[in-house]
Order: sequence, then C-alpha cells, then structure tokens
Amino acid sequence: MKTVLTALSTSVLLGTILTAAELPSRPNIVLIMADDMGFSDIGCYGSEIPTPNLDALAARGLRFSQFYNTARCSPTRAALLTGLHPHQAGMGTLGEDPGKQAKPEAAPGYQEYLNDRCVTLAEALRPAGYRTLMSGKWHLGYHGEHKWPLARGFDRFYGIISGASSYLAPKDPRGLTLDNTPLSTPTDPSYYTTDAFTDHALLFLRESPADRPFFLYLAFTAPHWPLHARAEDIEKFRGKYRGGWDNLRAARFKRQKKLGIIPANTVLSPRDDGARAWNELSAEQQEQLDYRMAVYAAQVHRMDHNIGRLVEHLRSTGKLDNTVILFLSDNGGCAEPYDDLGGGVFEAINDPGAGGAGGKNAPRSGSSYGTGWANASNTPFRRYKSRLHEGGIATPLIVHWPAGLKARTGSITSAPGYLTDIMPTVLSLTRTAYPSKTRSGEAPFPLVGRSLAPVLFRKPSADNRWLFWEQYGNKAVRHENWKAVQPAENNAPWELYDLSRDRTELHDLAINEPARLAEMTAAWQQWAETHQVLPKKR
Repeated sequence: MKTVLTALSTSVLLGTILTAAELPSRPNIVLIMADDMGFSDIGCYGSEIPTPNLDALAARGLRFSQFYNTARCSPTRAALLTGLHPHQAGMGTLGEDPGKQAKPEAAPGYQEYLNDRCVTLAEALRPAGYRTLMSGKWHLGYHGEHKWPLARGFDRFYGIISGASSYLAPKDPRGLTLDNTPLSTPTDPSYYTTDAFTDHALLFLRESPADRPFFLYLAFTAPHWPLHARAEDIEKFRGKYRGGWDNLRAARFKRQKKLGIIPANTVLSPRDDGARAWNELSAEQQEQLDYRMAVYAAQVHRMDHNIGRLVEHLRSTGKLDNTVILFLSDNGGCAEPYDDLGGGVFEAINDPGAGGAGGKNAPRSGSSYGTGWANASNTPFRRYKSRLHEGGIATPLIVHWPAGLKARTGSITSAPGYLTDIMPTVLSLTRTAYPSKTRSGEAPFPLVGRSLAPVLFRKPSADNRWLFWEQYGNKAVRHENWKAVQPAENNAPWELYDLSRDRTELHDLAINEPARLAEMTAAWQQWAETHQVLPKKR
C-alpha cells in the first residue's frame, strides 16, 4: 500500500523534463473534441466512415491505442481542461443545464459547475501570452455568466453553454452564445452547428495577432444525439448499413488488427445485451436502423470535413508545423436509451424537423442510434457511454505536431494515457508554469496527470500508473496492465482483468487474484476519499 500512497500523493507527474533546446518555439495548441463518438468511428481506428482529414493527421502524427476519458460528457471536459480528476473540479456528475441547477447542499465533488479550486488551460495559458479561443460545447456550468467560458480564461467563445441542442436551429434555452451574449435562433436554412463552430474558430484565428501563440478548444457536438445531418451527407451512407451491427463490428475488428490498433491476439467481445441479432429484426426495422446509422456516419464525416478546413487554414497561414493538434472523444458511443431494438427516441430538443432528409424512415428530432450501433462504434470493446468497461472510456487520441513530434510518423503507442495528462503535457510543451492561485485567490489542487511529452519525444517514461474512475456509482481502477471494474447495477461485485492478455474484458480473474484485487479496490477507496468522490451527496 505504500506504493499506492506515494503515487496518490505526488503533486505533479511531468515525466521527463525537456530542455528549451529540445523544443521548438512555443507551439500553438489546438484541442479538438468529438462528442459521444466511439473508439472505432474514424478510419484510422478501423471505421468504414470516410475521415480522410483525421486519417492524414494520424499518418503524419502519433496515435494512442490506450487513452482514456471519464465515460461522460461534463466530467471528461472538466478533467481535460483542468488536469484534475473531475470530482476535484466539482464535476463528478453532468453539468448544469436548462432545468438542472446546482444544489447548494451538493457535496463539493458534485456541484455541477467548475469550482474555484481548479485552473483551466485557458486560465493558465492566457497570462503566459496565449490567445485563448473556444468554439462549440461548454457544459461546465450553465446558470450565470460567472460559470461560462469567458469567466474561465477564454478570450472568445461561440457555441452552446448547454449539453445538447439542435444542429439545425439551436434556440433558447439551448441556444447559441457569442462571448457572453445569447444569440437569436439561426434562420439560415443551411445553418449547421458543426460548420458554424468551425466558421467561428477560423474567424477567431484570423482576428488573432499573427505574432501571438494561440490555444483553440474546438468542442464539436457531433456525433451526439439528436441525429441531424446535411441531406447530401446522409445520402452518401444510406443503404450501407443494412448488413447490420454484427457484420459492421466484424469488419471494423478486422481492420483494427490490420492497422495495429489492437493486438493480434485480441478477441472480439460478444454483442452487448440490449441489442438483438440483426436477423431477428423486421425488414422495416432494419431499414429504419440503417437510416439512423447513416445519419450518424454523416455527422462524423461532416466533422472530419470541418477539421480539414481548420488544418488547411493552419497550413495556408504557415502555422501548421508548429501547432500541436490533439483529437479525442469525450466518451464511448452512446447507447441511450438502452432499448432492445438498438435505437430509441428522446424528447425533441428544440428542433424544427427530423434528421435532415425527411422520409418515412427519418427519425424524430430527438433520436439516438441506440445500443446496437453504439456497440459497433466501440468495437472491439464491451459497453458504452457512462459505463467503465473499455467501451465506455477508451478514446482515440491523435497527436500531430510536425515541428516537435519525435515519435515515428504514423506510429501507434500503447502507452496508457488519461485526460488529466493533457494539461501537464500542454504546460510542458508551452513552457508554462502551473498557476499558484485560482481566480478566487485560493491555491489550486495539485495536478494529478502525467505529461505525455516523453511519449511524444521517444524518451523513457515510467509506466507504473494508477488510474481511477467513478461515474454514477460505476467504479474502476487500472494499475499497470490490471484493471478492476465494479458496475453500479444490482450491487455487482468487482471484476478483474489482465488487459495485456484480455483488453476486451472477457475473462474475470477476480477469484484467481484475490490479493491483487484487494490491493486495487483499497487504492480506489483511498482515492475516492481524498479526491472529493466521497461523500456522494448531490
């Protein structure tokens, strides 16, 4: 247990210290986040969806095959921007939204907006001379401008403060905001949030001083429900998913092995419960579900197109080489609402119409794609968003930085990484000190992440890591290649997996390794008691 105590009490794990001579001039930082996108949903991680721009970044950069998020939207965004466990930042649960406001009696780890014991990347980089820009989805505090992006270090903001909206016509209370000014509902029939978020990101870059480095956080809502895409994009995919989710998983799994994203000895997990065999569905159900997945694929494809627009701007302005681009997703594919057909309907989210193309099979405006397709999105893993098996927390991570990256071009690293590593990595690469005070004058919690710089620079790094998760009663801990998971449902027992042999978590070794499991669960309990996970009063 002494080793565990030492690991938990270490304030900042920055990895190998890099000298100024080893670094180019301070790079620009572009942090791109997809929303509810699964591990296998882009081409360079095994997908059939055309994502040529992300694939090109991967071909000239570095891919991580064992990078983790926190399984849910707001907690991931908090950990990403602060370098802390989400509970430390007050975001152990989903953030405030219309009709959902923080309760005064909530425990510190569950207050539903960023607290004053954390510092965001923008708050750290702006005093260091960086222009700080954000476009897209916030979802880290809704009720009051003091919780919005400009109050947390960003110079400019365009997007939605809430957790979800229409892609076609966002309106109050899930409408658009420019800086701190709420905007009217767009009336342009061609309006689409993925395009608009990129338009404003480019606008902010163009208006920034050419000699000043920038930090851009581009947080797409794609491909989060509701299923909304441009009609011309949907038509590229209609009919391509009539073979069903079982065939899709098998095809993606084969590509993943060929790409080297997963080891050759990986076994594909069985179809998740909650999704029936495709051949058990009626022809009408199959046609409808083909359409849903086509819309989802169109959302991913359109996001990639817009990432290409951003990359081209950086190239044309001579800034691409010394810009660190990081791309990842906030959680695994979303199975909500968990029905056995594999595609459910949410209440409409301020929408004028269906998924963008109409027709008898067009889903209603609040539709999701459901369990079966989420299972395919997360190939080869089990489970999905909000769960802590690999399907809920494994994310692609692409790092592209021509001027500074020393890892072999196009290579894949199996080094484990976590959201909390992004902030120390950025601080290391930009040679920025972690602030000693928060905006309220308090000392911030020490960073808990570890810089990824050694991996980027092909330097030795320690791999004796402890990683911890808690989401809505689901618990998990990883130490080296061992992972313990306890689902929240039905007082389930802890499970134990050797990820070096069983990344898809098919062989529970809890009975075989009682001492190891006891050590790991004790470490989880200690972490929970010291990082605002407990008590859980909300």
